[in-house]
Amino acid sequence: MSVERVLLTNDDGIDAVGLRALYDELTDDYDVVAVAPTGDRSSAGRALSEGVDIAEHELGYAVDGTPVDCVVAGLDALVPDADVVVAGCNKGANLGAYTLGRSGTVSAAVEAAFFDVPAVAASMYVPGGDDWWKRELEPAEFANATRATRYLVAEATASGAFDRVDYLNVNAPVADGERDSPAPMRVTSPSPWYGMEAAHDGNGRVRFSDPIWGKMNDGDVPDSVGTDRRAVVDGEVSVSPLSVPHTAEPDAGFDELAAAYGRATENVR
Repeated sequence: MSVERVLLTNDDGIDAVGLRALYDELTDDYDVVAVAPTGDRSSAGRALSEGVDIAEHELGYAVDGTPVDCVVAGLDALVPDADVVVAGCNKGANLGAYTLGRSGTVSAAVEAAFFDVPAVAASMYVPGGDDWWKRELEPAEFANATRATRYLVAEATASGAFDRVDYLNVNAPVADGERDSPAPMRVTSPSPWYGMEAAHDGNGRVRFSDPIWGKMNDGDVPDSVGTDRRAVVDGEVSVSPLSVPHTAEPDAGFDELAAAYGRATENVR
């Protein structure tokens, strides 16, 4: 397929540096229309509103809603002729199978798949301590992510890859502004490692933490080569070709359970 128009969204907000970096990268080749949240809607997952307010923006449309709101509004009303949806570039990585459902960036790509529109979710790993998110980033630092996304929008669509997968989850390391060569690319699978922790303080509050980010800072991750997290830690651009979730498994033995349900409920009347 050929790509002429791109719907660009994110979960950091329409004025985020990462979105602008992707917009500028993609407009060299495509007509790009941003349909993105008015502000930060990180970790919104696939939350959907009953309706949203929109306003025109120099890049397209600012939506008072979630990333999924943006995709539904964009593909069904505002930019119905979009050939591809690109979500990002997110400030912060979306690595590991357990993060995918909560990520607004990835959820936007998943929503596009239900419209049968190819999608790329692009994120950038920003190393640092607990206050990594306070780091002010320059557009050039997103170069590994934006170059990879531009390449994939062109080549993955032209090769017919989206006949076999629904969306791509792309994660890239921060680019060195003084180095022109791009980071190498590796095809990966989402890491299955899960380590979320909860601590009850005894005063009516439970706090959550995810130790993986500290492990990444130390370069000590529990992931093998071929996983998304290992690729990024090794300075590579991770590309995970994925399909939309919730595929039924016909051979899990539930036909027998369903057939026995009537008999089981009769015994408890």
